[in-house]
Amino acid sequence: MGEAVDASPRTPLSRDRVLRAAVARADEAGIDALSMRKLAQELGVVPMALYKHVANKEELLDGMIDVVVAEIDPPAAGADWKTAIRERILHARKVLLRHPWASQVIESRVTPTPAVLRYMDSMIGAFRRGGLSLDLTHHAMHALGSRLWGFSQEVYNTPGAGPADPEVQAVMLGEMRARYPYVTELATAVSHDDASIVGGGCDDQFEFEFALDILLDGFDRLHQRT
Repeated sequence: MGEAVDASPRTPLSRDRVLRAAVARADEAGIDALSMRKLAQELGVVPMALYKHVANKEELLDGMIDVVVAEIDPPAAGADWKTAIRERILHARKVLLRHPWASQVIESRVTPTPAVLRYMDSMIGAFRRGGLSLDLTHHAMHALGSRLWGFSQEVYNTPGAGPADPEVQAVMLGEMRARYPYVTELATAVSHDDASIVGGGCDDQFEFEFALDILLDGFDRLHQRT
């Protein structure tokens, strides 16, 4: 008797399937682990099959960003402009936290994709429908910068724990305090001051919302003045 043949239909390859598989791989292994060859292996096809759906790696990255942006909720209906923009930006932040590689890819793009342009257009529209002038909206978009997508650039990366030896730590701290007194003061206060309005240490979500609210309140004050 001959061997049984698996007659189950294979899921056809499509652009959407390729992009979603690429997003899943980047989520799991990081964007640096993504290559056309490895993606083809995961999909069970030869690498050339991918090029029928994405012309090259750059087009693949553009499409992946479109998949991520599509996960951001649409603007809230009936909300005032400040609430609508705040809620949508905070939802964008949740989406990007699910896809930690996405901020790096967004920053690397030279030409915005249609999905990115639609998102930006809707955010500008929220300002304009709220009555903000074109000039103020222009400045607001610049001020928000990457916060529009739910992430922000830090002044510097948070340092590691440092040496384990307390005596070595004390010497290093003393040298830092002598050379950079205000940096040291701020760094040690943030790390150890439980009376902080945030609590002990840095809370990334609080810091993000803190800056976002200052910006939105500032836009509102300028809008009321004009």
